[in-house]
Amino acid sequence: MSGIKIVTIGGGSSYTPELVEGFIKRYDELPVRELWLVDIPEGEKKLQIVGALAKRMVEKAGVPMEVHLTLDRRKALEGADFVTTQMRVGLLDARIKDETIPLKYDVIGQETNGPGGLFKGLRTIPVILDICRDMEELCPDAWLINFTNPAGMVTEAVLRYTTRKKVIGLCNVPIGMQMGVATILGVDQSRVHIDFAGLNHMVFGLAVYVDGENVISQVIDKLTGEQSGITMQNILDLGWDPDFIKALGLLPCPYHRYYYQTSAMLAHEQEEAKKNGTRAEVVKQVEAELFKLYEDPDLNIKPPQLEKRGGAFYSEAACNLIHSIYNDKRDIQPVNVRNNGAIASIPDDSAVEVNCVITREGPIPLSVGDLPVSVRGLVQQIKSFERVAAEAAVTGDYHKALLAMNINPLVHSDVVAKKILDEMLEAHKDYLPQFFKPVS
Repeated sequence: MSGIKIVTIGGGSSYTPELVEGFIKRYDELPVRELWLVDIPEGEKKLQIVGALAKRMVEKAGVPMEVHLTLDRRKALEGADFVTTQMRVGLLDARIKDETIPLKYDVIGQETNGPGGLFKGLRTIPVILDICRDMEELCPDAWLINFTNPAGMVTEAVLRYTTRKKVIGLCNVPIGMQMGVATILGVDQSRVHIDFAGLNHMVFGLAVYVDGENVISQVIDKLTGEQSGITMQNILDLGWDPDFIKALGLLPCPYHRYYYQTSAMLAHEQEEAKKNGTRAEVVKQVEAELFKLYEDPDLNIKPPQLEKRGGAFYSEAACNLIHSIYNDKRDIQPVNVRNNGAIASIPDDSAVEVNCVITREGPIPLSVGDLPVSVRGLVQQIKSFERVAAEAAVTGDYHKALLAMNINPLVHSDVVAKKILDEMLEAHKDYLPQFFKPVS
């Protein structure tokens, strides 16, 4: 059958209706004939609920898209054109541990930053590399579009430890920043262009254009004060100190608050954990409510409540990217790819998040030269963290994991790093077999 075959691993995710909506909207130019939603046995119930909603959405839209549900990843991958990954190894219970354990040591507990980001990477990378091995056998020409966090570290690992060249890491932060800028300037999003450069969740806007005119100074003026206007559902908006943000002269992403406002973010997390639970516990409740909605047999659209999730608008980014590759659009989108000299102070073979021209052959990174010296060191430090963490994930080397923990700027001492590492290794033992090899 002609048309495109797309496989979504983690198909039982609450985000899937966004993805389905995106494919339906673009069907005339992106004829997805087969959409395979894949999950694991623990996620089967959610897969059935989301899959039934996806089928109702497709039926309502009247497009000839077949939606298949399966727990057999290899069966789904055969002959795929695009494979998207949006999974959580260990489910939300693992994220709760990632967020609560560091807080005991007065360290930020967060899904993709600090110790939490390290452990999400340690659990996730081996699974992603297994998927890559299956793809080499079953769909060698397919593009891997990874949305699974920590997306930068995962992309780094795939580039470094597999033969797969067709891999792109994706994040909804840049599109969120673009929408935020459009809102605070009161202009349509289509008129806004941002020169993005850095790493995943460590990306800066080097320049902001409206109709071709650089307006970053006006944007920075509007960012100062109690609320910045550019944030995400999962990150507290503390605003920015006016003098600091003017001194920086760049557009920070919401995740920069963890590095530039560490004390306040830690205090907020500790207070919230006592009062309402960690972000993961809040998400668990949001997801329960979403799946209750999804079960309604009369629901045949993406419910607006989905935007309460931190990954809202991911489908815009994912569908735009697939659409542009398939149609050789040659438009500009920020994605995670092999650097290839785009950012001078990052190794050529490392993953970066940077604007790229999206072609049928893949993304072509746009060179930005060097990052400003004011942010270069922080970006390089996080890249070192990602590199060492990826190596630890692949080798199961305790000392590499400890080194990665220490490199991360959110961990304030080697003694604390070791304590957190030991406790989290034990807590996540079931999902980290590479660290618990049997003694021969």
